[in-house]
Amino acid sequence: MPSHKVVLTDYHQDMIDRLVKSGRFENPNEVLYEGLRLVEQMEELDAAKLQALREAARVGFADLDEGRFTDVAADDLEEHIARLGESALETVRRTGAKGNG
Repeated sequence: MPSHKVVLTDYHQDMIDRLVKSGRFENPNEVLYEGLRLVEQMEELDAAKLQALREAARVGFADLDEGRFTDVAADDLEEHIARLGESALETVRRTGAKGNG
């Protein structure tokens, strides 16, 4: 297995020492592996979020191109958003739909 030299700040060295001493990890390598696993997990989540945003943009632009939109004056925007929220809430109550968050 290849090895790398890693230079840690005193803060990070103390953190690793505390985590090992707590019994949560058996050695410093386990702490670093867990940190790398979390970085990988965050990157996967960020990629999924980016893909969802791209898909939402694609759908939104397609709706614009097909004329599926409501033109709202700036002065009426707050009221329009409130009505959309009320409508969404009513739909959730009626259908029993649950959010993903």
